[in-house]
Amino acid sequence: MAIGFIGLGVMGEAMALNLVRAGTPLLVWNRTPDKSKILRTAGAEVAASADEVFARARIVILMLASDAAIDAVLGRFTPAFGTRIARQVIVQMGTISPEASLALAKDIEVAGGSYVEAPVSGSRKPAEAGQLVGMLAGDAAAIDEVRPLLGPICHQTFLCGEVPGALTMKLAVNLYLITTVTGLAEAAHFAERHGLDMRQFQAVLDAGPMESNVSRIKIAKLVAHDFTAQAAISDVLKNNRLVAEAARKAGIASPLLDVCHALFGETEAMGLGQADMAAVVRAIEARTDGSPTSA
Repeated sequence: MAIGFIGLGVMGEAMALNLVRAGTPLLVWNRTPDKSKILRTAGAEVAASADEVFARARIVILMLASDAAIDAVLGRFTPAFGTRIARQVIVQMGTISPEASLALAKDIEVAGGSYVEAPVSGSRKPAEAGQLVGMLAGDAAAIDEVRPLLGPICHQTFLCGEVPGALTMKLAVNLYLITTVTGLAEAAHFAERHGLDMRQFQAVLDAGPMESNVSRIKIAKLVAHDFTAQAAISDVLKNNRLVAEAARKAGIASPLLDVCHALFGETEAMGLGQADMAAVVRAIEARTDGSPTSA
């Protein structure tokens, strides 16, 4: 039986392609039909509608941008929801709030389906390489069934207990990622404004103890001023907001994250929402120059 896959954005397309190339029989659907062409060429079957995916695939992977998009695809809060969900295994791989995920898990269980919370850590390049890190929470039997299917997508998967354990873990990882890349952007700005040789700055960082896959990719972007998106400013801002909201609800201080939230908001206001997250340096530059941060 085919595995369903809905949501072929920057991450979803790469993930679905890796599944198809590994021989997974995949039935895909995307709200924008043109996004399905590359999957069809790779060997996936393209469904005419989301209804077809749920009718033909018992396991359905969702890689959607928001809980509103998930609700729309599932037909949640409509009579169609029960029909689509009964006896299905829904694998939710997007990043939404832990509270939204927990509520969705309960609704799916009531409707007779199983829910696996399965967010991933990584951006476009790790997605293309099948090197994402998966975090899994939910129904144990469903996880046992789903986990092997994620091999072409994730080089490692971790069991995170009950929902929303996986998404809470993802938010903690994102907090580190967001603050780290923002710090790297500020360091690059500092180096550039002091007239340092930026290629040498890059080489020193790449040779030192702070080097990582993230730092190597992002410092190359900062030095080249290449902000082609791997993780877009608007998406990072959304993730930043989710982490901040979770921190507030738990009474946890997040001072570094709060500064990042302001900077990413300023970058988006400059019209750079679809640029890579390294473009946060533009907001830092604007603060230095005392110029407005709106487009």
